[in-house]
Amino acid sequence: MADAPRTDESDGLGFYAGLPVFDRFSRLTDPAIYRPLPNDWVLGLSDIVRSTAAIAAGRYKEVNTAAASVIAAVANALGRNDFPFVFGGDGASFALPQAQSVLARGALSAVAGWARDSFGFEMRVALVPVSEVRAHEHDVRVARFGASRDVTYAMFAGGGMAYAERQMKEGAFAIPAAERGILPDLNGLSCRFDEIRARRGLILSLIVVPVPQGDASRFGALVDRVLSLAEDRAEAERPVPEGGPGLSSPFTGFKTEAKAMRSTYGSGLLASARLAAQRLVSFAVLRQNHSIGGFDPVRYRHQLVENTDFRKFDDGLRMTLDCTPALADRLEQELTEAQETGIARYGMHRQDSALMTCFVPSPTRSDHIHFVDGAMGGYTMAARALKP
Repeated sequence: MADAPRTDESDGLGFYAGLPVFDRFSRLTDPAIYRPLPNDWVLGLSDIVRSTAAIAAGRYKEVNTAAASVIAAVANALGRNDFPFVFGGDGASFALPQAQSVLARGALSAVAGWARDSFGFEMRVALVPVSEVRAHEHDVRVARFGASRDVTYAMFAGGGMAYAERQMKEGAFAIPAAERGILPDLNGLSCRFDEIRARRGLILSLIVVPVPQGDASRFGALVDRVLSLAEDRAEAERPVPEGGPGLSSPFTGFKTEAKAMRSTYGSGLLASARLAAQRLVSFAVLRQNHSIGGFDPVRYRHQLVENTDFRKFDDGLRMTLDCTPALADRLEQELTEAQETGIARYGMHRQDSALMTCFVPSPTRSDHIHFVDGAMGGYTMAARALKP
């Protein structure tokens, strides 16, 4: 990787940095790529209450931004973004060593307070010890998937993260939201690109999870079949086109980013003017493809496409695809049969476009990360369809 992760043990993250990286996504069902999280680690989780109502009101960009803010806040507090995390559309989850639990608790609390004050969202947040998960006969195993030579994303297996999420939604291990005025550090969190229109017919948000106590080998075979269909380049592709998404205005998503950047720029007219000026400069550089300082816009757009997080495994398969309606129909038929035979449950949501939320700690570094979701509900609506 171009930006090598720190491998010192001072923050306890040497375990994750030392995991081997796999670069073929189709290997995600191979148990050999996963390692048990250390027993003294903790799981951080978040979830926006009544997110489906917010999405129905057209607030999907705000929902995605609030979810991604958890990852940005923890990364900025750590001073690094190479820790295990998963973006879920209307929430996010991560794992950290016990030594970082105070940092994690503070970041979660601050984000929940910021989401309440900025967007009016009620965000559940919780911190669950891995030892508690294992005490209830679940496990948490993790692998590192190399999305590109510059960025890796965590994959979770073992059922433990799903168990921890259920516990959070029942009120266990809850962390109270911070008081007004306590802000998370969300520097680098932005959403400046246009919605990405489907090029092959539709944007499909898909979630596939195993049934409780189901046959793991049959579920693995099902995931293999789904991936085989999704990798048919004649009918499906990643949702972000070569060259990256469009950028039609320097002020796309300005209000949302201004709320995220309050801890950096402050609030008021002067803060808005500073952010507007910074956006105007970056817009001109990206549109004209002129290098400035150490920033090369052509290289950045190439990295953006390669670094995008559009598929993951978090005790279940999640994907956002640009595909034909015919392929979506075949996937739905395959998954309906799997559900009827007790192999898996699934949820899918079809829409016309996707949206991107970005975390760019530094524009001159190559390890910027980008989360993609469907622009009309995405993973949140797919998860709603998943519920029995």
